[in-house]
Amino acid sequence: MARNRIIPIFVPHLGCPHQCVFCNQRRIAGVGTSLRPCDVSAAIAAGLQRSGGGAEVAFYGGSFTAIPSSQQEALLGAVQPFLDDGRVSAIRLSTRPDAINGETLERLRRFRVQTVELGSQSTSDAVLALCGRGHTSEDTVQAAGLLRAAEFHVVLQMMTGLPGSSPACDLETARRLIGLKPDGVRIYPTVVVRDTPLFDRYEAGQYRPQTVEEAAILCAKLYRMFTAEGIPVLRMGLQPTETLSRGGAVAGPYHPAFGELVKSRILYENACQLLDRTDGADVTLLVRKDKISAMAGQKRSNLEALRRRYPEKRLKVAAGPCGEWEILLQSVKKPDKIT
Repeated sequence: MARNRIIPIFVPHLGCPHQCVFCNQRRIAGVGTSLRPCDVSAAIAAGLQRSGGGAEVAFYGGSFTAIPSSQQEALLGAVQPFLDDGRVSAIRLSTRPDAINGETLERLRRFRVQTVELGSQSTSDAVLALCGRGHTSEDTVQAAGLLRAAEFHVVLQMMTGLPGSSPACDLETARRLIGLKPDGVRIYPTVVVRDTPLFDRYEAGQYRPQTVEEAAILCAKLYRMFTAEGIPVLRMGLQPTETLSRGGAVAGPYHPAFGELVKSRILYENACQLLDRTDGADVTLLVRKDKISAMAGQKRSNLEALRRRYPEKRLKVAAGPCGEWEILLQSVKKPDKIT
């Protein structure tokens, strides 16, 4: 699935009848906050000034297909003139798995929506119940099937480290989402955000979030699983915002470059597999030029970890004729011991 420039339009907690434990949009935006067609037109015009033509309009934030149908049509209708003149290439939106049905799909097709993102979060019904999601894993299966049958692009969103979950449970969620054959996925490690039920549980000592390192190690496994099946991972980690960076994210794996941390972890693991099989003393890790920083790791953390793990080797990183995740080794064997 090709990725276009995105003009995001946030639908502040409209349509969602539930209070998920990790979400604070209801308290921040208020249930009655509305988005007007003129707001959509203005956001698109501003976005086109920055990105040029051919951008994709994306309705994020609320459960779009759960808001009143008249409001859906008004908001989608505001995009139509931009589609007509070619300045916008497509529309995508995010929603809940239990807010998809035949009538909804007919409406989305009429207004030329191409991609629907489903907030699946987990395929464990126990985890979904603990999080107050208000839908089941079967709702995700049914919604994804309806969307694919209607020839929409389908993107599935999952979260790691939710209450009641575990790394094994999250890996099983990934396996089951792969079985639904989505066109892409997003992976969001659970972050404790201020003014949420999860924050209250965290303060009471009833919830332990993942660390950044734990989440990066798990997400590296998930990334490998999805990409091995030809499913692109569109995002890992929450989009950084000023609110989150200035104290809104209280605990858990919030990092403004989390996706890069995961990719750096993948390169580290690939390097370990190679170094385990070489007895060279002087070893240069060759990676694609734009991967040198990721191979070294943030603040050279990968190199330091590799040097601790392989103290007998003298390691360097350099550019080489490599694929995206490929690592080549240049090594010089240890000299024979002279006595």
